Amino acid sequence: MRTLVISGGSSGIGRATTELFASRGWQVYELSRRNLGERRMANGESLITHITCDVTDEDSCRKAIQEVLRQTDHIDVFISNAGYGISGAIEFTKIADAEHQMDVNFMGAVRLTQAVLPQLRKQHGGRIIYTSSVAATLAVPYQAFYSASKAAINAMALALQNEVREFGIRVSVMMPGDVSTGFTDARDKSTAGEDIYQSANKAITTMERDERGGMSPMQMARLFYHIATCRNPRPQYVGGFSYRVLCFLDLILPKRLVNWIEWKVYS
Repeated sequence: MRTLVISGGSSGIGRATTELFASRGWQVYELSRRNLGERRMANGESLITHITCDVTDEDSCRKAIQEVLRQTDHIDVFISNAGYGISGAIEFTKIADAEHQMDVNFMGAVRLTQAVLPQLRKQHGGRIIYTSSVAATLAVPYQAFYSASKAAINAMALALQNEVREFGIRVSVMMPGDVSTGFTDARDKSTAGEDIYQSANKAITTMERDERGGMSPMQMARLFYHIATCRNPRPQYVGGFSYRVLCFLDLILPKRLVNWIEWKVYS
């Protein structure tokens, strides 16, 4: 039986992914702070197992992976999916809030990567997939630190692929566009400075409207499954056709023009 380990699997894209992989016969270990308990398939077989993990705590990450390996002798795929978002003007964002955004989204991925790599090296194979965002490429105004955390993941993934290539490990990022999940309502929003940055409220309202009308989590879960099982995975994938078009235009159009278009959309 193939094994998936996924962080942030208790809701949204992560939960859809655990259920899709389990429905296709994978043993799934779901790492998160929220305990959904053990979930069984229709045949009664346990295929989704919760393990408590706080991605901001190195010891918690290490112990979570140790518990996985106590229950199984291999990890076929690790998906780093835990994350959240903050919004607000850069000038008025508290440094502690910006640091926490990077700590959860980026350093959380680093901590779990460091915990899982020894096993992947030992078995000389496996796949690591990171949940990034289209915002890593098309940075969203008033969501600068979220965009930066995802851009950091993209850079790390490319570097990591070349570090672990000799061990037969493949590394990819999946960059969703707007997806309709609880992520939107869970965003930590700051209104500080909106009397000065008068486009902030419109930008955030537009962003949240697009998210609520976005793709389903299961669409992203299917893309995760493709990356996990295809013969030769690419370094980067974009979730959603329209977002693939936007990212392609970002490659061929002058950056100044692309950034101006984004300003027009959100201002």
